[in-house]
Amino acid sequence: MPTFPAVQPGATATVQKLVTEADTALHFGSGALKNMFATPVFTALVVEAAVRAVDPKLPDGLVTAGIGFDLKHTAPTPIGLTVTVQAILERIEDNRLFFCFKAYDEVGEIGYGIHERAIVSQKGIMAHAEQRRK
Repeated sequence: MPTFPAVQPGATATVQKLVTEADTALHFGSGALKNMFATPVFTALVVEAAVRAVDPKLPDGLVTAGIGFDLKHTAPTPIGLTVTVQAILERIEDNRLFFCFKAYDEVGEIGYGIHERAIVSQKGIMAHAEQRRK
């Protein structure tokens, strides 16, 4: 795999989201926690931050694809608070990128973890997906 000088450890991006009813656990299968920020939405924010940190720096035709997660959701966030997620590229191994991330609301930390992505050819992964359809 070629190296990408523009993609270096330390690359970072931050995303924020005001928690609304659509972001609650109720909408993701956990009705008992109907007013709390859902872990799947947390996961999506991590993906968004990691993509923002790296994908714009890749040559045309290359993108990153998620391949692994270790996410700890350690505190509840109710509707009306804002969640902030920061992803930092910690290391690169061949085409694999390892991000650490932390998430906060106005009260404090709500979670952390590691997210792994791979640099792939957009055409190649789309062709592979289409082949699986057949």
